Amino acid sequence: MKISPNITACIALLAMTAFSCGKLDVVGSDSIRSFGELLQNAPQLVSEDTANGGWSIHAPDYAARFIWSLNDITLEFDAAPFIDAGLDPDKLPEYFARRDGALIIGTKLENKETYNGEITPLAAYERIVKQKRSAIGYHAAMDHYGVSLENGNLFEWAKDLNTNDKDIVFALDPEPFIRAGVDPNNIEGWLFDKVLTEDKNGRMIQVDKFLKPFNVF
Repeated sequence: MKISPNITACIALLAMTAFSCGKLDVVGSDSIRSFGELLQNAPQLVSEDTANGGWSIHAPDYAARFIWSLNDITLEFDAAPFIDAGLDPDKLPEYFARRDGALIIGTKLENKETYNGEITPLAAYERIVKQKRSAIGYHAAMDHYGVSLENGNLFEWAKDLNTNDKDIVFALDPEPFIRAGVDPNNIEGWLFDKVLTEDKNGRMIQVDKFLKPFNVF
């Protein structure tokens, strides 16, 4: 997949400018570049989300989407495959919400400062990096950047769209689902697998995840 040189240059300049101001680290600033490339090169997955005042990136099968705005970040996914695999939604933790057949996990941004610039999908993502830096990470094993929705739930995308065969990944912590009755090996459209990642002390460990990966280019 070829990245537009002009777009790449503009996004790189935005990231470099933010970094030069001392407000972002390398992962935070380069994730802005990478997220901008995803937005530019996968317009078929990006939609304005008027209900939440932001934008969404949906899975090609429309069974999950990542929603972001100036004020919050959210994962929304079809509940039916989990219910069919045994889920009792009433047994999920309180941080899960339900709406129109979907399960929703979200977190608010801190909004430390008023935003006065042009409101665009990329500007809204940059605000996430500035306002909730702890939510942005780099997954070295997959060469992905990602946004954490807390409690082990993430949306990830390839750092380099030209070389990665998993361009976007929706990832969920399986434990709450299993405790709520789900057979983890029987969820249509989701994989149950171990993922190599770092713990809080920087040690490499394997953790269980429900994964919905896509190569969209």
